[in-house]
Amino acid sequence: MKIERQCATCEGDMPLAARADARTCSTRCRVAAHRAAKKQVFPVELTTRDRWVRRAGDKRPLTTTGRAASSTDARTWSTYKNAAESVAGVGLGFVLSDVDDVVCIDLDHCLNPLTGRLAPWAAAIVRDGGATYVEVSPSGDGLHIWGRAHVRQGRRIRRPDGTAVEIYGTGRYIAMTGRRHGSSPSILADLSAVVSKLTA
Repeated sequence: MKIERQCATCEGDMPLAARADARTCSTRCRVAAHRAAKKQVFPVELTTRDRWVRRAGDKRPLTTTGRAASSTDARTWSTYKNAAESVAGVGLGFVLSDVDDVVCIDLDHCLNPLTGRLAPWAAAIVRDGGATYVEVSPSGDGLHIWGRAHVRQGRRIRRPDGTAVEIYGTGRYIAMTGRRHGSSPSILADLSAVVSKLTA
């Protein structure tokens, strides 16, 4: 019996290629996914801040030269342009700092990488967040919801099913993928109400 999965590009229920790891339904969608991945359009609110780092395969933050970076030492951070041009590590990361209200809500193990479908609890949080930048985490089965809120103390909220929701606004760096979830826009919305609801 052939299992039909959702195309990662068009999100249609077209049968995917024969390979078990296929993520697109056609050459056209594969090319579109490749171009989107190369483009990595992050919100301007993030790319104009000089708080970018590189990340190692084991998620450690790195400077653009490949040395150890720190989420609390601004001397190890870089501009988006320099970080994007660097070949150190395996990807990008963004540092959250108390100089502004940029926050990230990290949803753990909520996305089925084969179907692209979200767990109901995660879909509710994404819906509550509204029109804001959401990207797939490096693991491929989690989401990072980006926005604005007053968060000075990070929180990890353990869910009954063993998954977790993490909320950070300072002193952390978040691995960035540029793999936008669905049709989320490249803007940061006010997530204050969502944060209050999650931490109540």
